[in-house]
Amino acid sequence: MSADAPTHRLPDAGAVIDDLPKVSLHDHLDGGLRPATIVDLADEAGIELPTTDPEALGAWFAEQSNSGSLVEYLQTFDVTTSVMQTAPQLHRVAKEFVEDLVADGVVYGEIRWAPEQHLRGGLTLDETVEAVQAGIEEAVDAAGGAIRIGQLVTAMRHADRSLEIAELAVRHRDRGVVGFDIAGAEAGFPPANHRAAFGYLASELFPVTVHAGEADGLASIRSALVDGRALRLGHGVRIFEDITLSDAGDGSTLASLGEIASWVRDREIPLEVAPQSNLQTGAIAAWGDDLADHPFDVLYQLGFRVTVNTDNRLMSGTSLSRELALLAGTFGYDLDDLAAFQINAALGSFLPLEDREEIIATITAGHQEA
Repeated sequence: MSADAPTHRLPDAGAVIDDLPKVSLHDHLDGGLRPATIVDLADEAGIELPTTDPEALGAWFAEQSNSGSLVEYLQTFDVTTSVMQTAPQLHRVAKEFVEDLVADGVVYGEIRWAPEQHLRGGLTLDETVEAVQAGIEEAVDAAGGAIRIGQLVTAMRHADRSLEIAELAVRHRDRGVVGFDIAGAEAGFPPANHRAAFGYLASELFPVTVHAGEADGLASIRSALVDGRALRLGHGVRIFEDITLSDAGDGSTLASLGEIASWVRDREIPLEVAPQSNLQTGAIAAWGDDLADHPFDVLYQLGFRVTVNTDNRLMSGTSLSRELALLAGTFGYDLDDLAAFQINAALGSFLPLEDREEIIATITAGHQEA
């Protein structure tokens, strides 16, 4: 944790959350740039920004992202991707991204990003992946083994390059890439549109996570599971639409799970939940506009494999420690709960079993010492 970073504690001045070992599964590379880096790279590339003051630029991203609409939220990425079009730019952004994860106590992180959005400077798809991997490895080496990182190569769901991007991911499976994702505007662009890519990935035994249940409902989640063969759901919070709560008459609450919700819970398919982002994009608008209205806690109590994530640290002005602190303050979670979320994430990571067990041991030891 850097000296000027805010300290996040459990309620009643409990353990310092920043110092706890964490696992980050849903974190976008183009959503985690440092504002000062954007200013530097934009100046070098002759790109005009809303402001060249890093602090004011950070505030601009937060303001633009609080729209309640995923489509409008995604427009802020036009700025970040504009300064990620050359190998040196991608190298720097990836390096700093990992450095910031290390500072936040992350011991394993999966970084998702879409190579097809970084070709305007003349790079090939393979060259973009190699540039990002070089930046990752430099930061990992500097951290002295304190963190492991895997790339999640992402295809844009509104485009038609998903099979090509799937093949790219598989080509780099032994050179840093651990999984595949589709992202972008969800409604109107179901996973079913990308059956060829998902079929290819299945034939290659390559793991998949799919953005679903954020800006669209149960049909999107079902398609992610059936057409996408998803091992995890990116966000997935609208699985709550398939859960009915009722008063049991004795002060307790009964929950009835539909077919899709039952499948996700019983198969222990991880939900990559990003609480602050879900508020910003309106993912939980059907239930409210405050963190206390988020279905995270109900899903946790019902036994879903919930994980905590940042989604886009720049747009949400957040960190994994901050997300955990906000959840703990809202729902009264203790150290054991925070450990459970991290173990869920480790179990759901796209790593070999032995590596997942090592990370779980690190998480357990770190929480016992707190």
